[in-house]
Amino acid sequence: MLTAIEAQYLSEKARDIRVSIIEMLISAGSGHTAGPLDMADVFSVLYGKVLKHDPKDPFWVDRDRLVLSNGHICPVLYASMAHFGYFPISELKSLRKFGSRLQGHPHREFLPMLENSSGPLGSGLSQTIGMCLADRINSRTNKYFYCLLGDGELNEGQNWEAMMLAGREKLGNLICLIDRNNIQIDGFTENVMPLEPLDKKWEAFNFDVQVINGNDIQEVNSAIEKAKATFNKPSVIICKTIPGKGVPEFEQDYHYHGFLQNKEDGELALRRLRSLNGQIERSHS
Repeated sequence: MLTAIEAQYLSEKARDIRVSIIEMLISAGSGHTAGPLDMADVFSVLYGKVLKHDPKDPFWVDRDRLVLSNGHICPVLYASMAHFGYFPISELKSLRKFGSRLQGHPHREFLPMLENSSGPLGSGLSQTIGMCLADRINSRTNKYFYCLLGDGELNEGQNWEAMMLAGREKLGNLICLIDRNNIQIDGFTENVMPLEPLDKKWEAFNFDVQVINGNDIQEVNSAIEKAKATFNKPSVIICKTIPGKGVPEFEQDYHYHGFLQNKEDGELALRRLRSLNGQIERSHS
């Protein structure tokens, strides 16, 4: 369990990450909004508490691996990496600019400390399983492999083939985290292609399954710690999140899956998010 000081620190980091996401999107004039905002709490816990990593040595051989499958939410990945020391925060405003290392979807050739390139949905889980199996062959099993997935991308059949393999191989160091925000570009997931009962489906593939509030930092941390203590099967954490979290006008609206509707939206979002700072401080005082 996180201490009160740790929880406050990670909450403040999540708030700062959300502010950076909006600033990046305004500067770029394009990008995705809802998913990056709702996953800031998960990424804050990963980079600030859970991951075994070293920003000063990003290619450390025994680091944990984080694979972003739903690459369109990369603003939250870039912002987290910057806020935890991988590159200057000022570089974030180069998002999607010509020649930038911060492409609209993660590109490992441009930003080598990334673990994978992603864009076409559905391939990240297969990539992560490949890394797990290679690690097993090399007899280096002292690390964890985290795969971040969107719920909409579970429409892709490749995920289910990968799940079969992971379950058969009993990959105890594989931890999947699903952004269960119930939206995708065309609408609500249950209208486009129903996923429920999502937990039972993953259980059928021999995964240890947890369903949590993905916007509760304590729950996220506790769920990951439990997953790390599960050795005989892969784990999945279904993170129920609020799309557009932190900006009430965006929350639960699938239209914000993509870019901000206009410049005024961006300015409104920054006001809402910056006002959260005092709320976080008061809630932990």
